[in-house]
Amino acid sequence: MAQSASYYLQQAEICGRDAAATSLHNQRATLLRSQAAWLDLAAREIKIQAARADRKAGPAKETTVAR
Repeated sequence: MAQSASYYLQQAEICGRDAAATSLHNQRATLLRSQAAWLDLAAREIKIQAARADRKAGPAKETTVAR
């Protein structure tokens, strides 16, 4: 099952908060990379949802215009 964009954004927020709280350079770098990955997943999910909505609305728009 696909996760929602809000879940991905929550995970990114957690990674960002943890990165800010740590004093270890390597751990901070890892958390910031994780944050970037979560943000990328969120952006992809938002893009997929928008494309899905366009596909659903597309045939309905053409049908109403053709009449």
